Amino acid sequence: MEDDLRSKYDLKSLRVRKLGPERKSFGKTTIRLEPDVAEVFPNADAVNEALRFLIRVVQDNQISALTKQSQNSSDGADKTS
Repeated sequence: MEDDLRSKYDLKSLRVRKLGPERKSFGKTTIRLEPDVAEVFPNADAVNEALRFLIRVVQDNQISALTKQSQNSSDGADKTS
């Protein structure tokens, strides 16, 4: 095969970047957003902020549910005594 590359170029040392799901991640997790979701979030920081907010809401709801369950259990114990 004939090419016009100069002999000083060392192609063996080049890093090849693969595209698609089998590409190397280089230590970071890559998440692919659906197009309708990507329209709402302009960048990774916006996605992370929204997810952290959702995590706080879920955790607060779990704590609230446990507190209500605990109160209902203790109320039931008082009525039987």
